[in-house]
Amino acid sequence: MQAVHDATLVFEYERERRARIVAESVRPEVGEIDDERSRTALRREGSAVEISIEARDLTALRAAANTWFTLVSVAERVNERGRRTTIE
Repeated sequence: MQAVHDATLVFEYERERRARIVAESVRPEVGEIDDERSRTALRREGSAVEISIEARDLTALRAAANTWFTLVSVAERVNERGRRTTIE
């Protein structure tokens, strides 16, 4: 795949622990949802999670970005729900 478009999604959290939990939750998807039109890399530095997407075309870039926004959103909600349940 020759990428001509790219995007970097950065999710910053108040605590490093939450960033680690979110990153570990979505990391198994890296490589699994890549195809011949797009690929993704994930890294966590401190309290930030960075998802880098490379794509052959804008449609593939948009689709990958939407997928990653959804995956991170679900990981955040599950983490928040679990945190509230533990505290209550």
